[in-house]
Amino acid sequence: MRTSRPTAPTTFVAAAALAGLLAGCGAAPSAAPAAAGRPTPSASAGVDDPAPGGTAGPAPAARSVPVRLRVPDIDVDTPVTGLGLAADGTVEVPPVRAHSPAGWYRGSPTPGQLGPSVLLGHVTVGRYGDGVFLKLSRLKPGARVVVGLRDGVTTTFTVDAVRTVAKDRFPTRAVYGNTDRPELRLITCGGPRSGSGYLGNVIVFASLTAVTPPA
Repeated sequence: MRTSRPTAPTTFVAAAALAGLLAGCGAAPSAAPAAAGRPTPSASAGVDDPAPGGTAGPAPAARSVPVRLRVPDIDVDTPVTGLGLAADGTVEVPPVRAHSPAGWYRGSPTPGQLGPSVLLGHVTVGRYGDGVFLKLSRLKPGARVVVGLRDGVTTTFTVDAVRTVAKDRFPTRAVYGNTDRPELRLITCGGPRSGSGYLGNVIVFASLTAVTPPA
């Protein structure tokens, strides 16, 4: 897989699985079968692509592995675990446990590489209480998101937009479609509650603004 510029079918299959798996966010995540093929354009209906136009940003980072995520405005400072595919073809989510970390979907670019890098986290973790992304919906455009990579590089992103969307109107193309610059997506559950789960998703869209080499 060319993770820096994934092909559309691969990207959208992963996107559909991710959107379904985030249905839990407070209980054990529910599994949704991976979709086959490309979804229809209606997957992003009613949600504008928040990525702004503008000047060229810093040169993309090299392929590595994210190990730390910091979002100072909402007091997030967490290790990052890797997420792959489960046996049924759905995308894994971080474990439901106390102090569960954020997770990076390994099928997406490294944060700082060309394309949309995807990090997931829980808003609540069942009987363990608050999740790492409890305050994600409070982020504002202009906030910093800092991702430390295993190779010692630090990538810094600036939040462009924060959206809360219904799960059945998840903006697949805006979130997972190929981009012409390094971008970041932070995703959790949100919106109204239904039983032990949530009816929507909170999605943070951010773009790369700095790449800092190892000290």
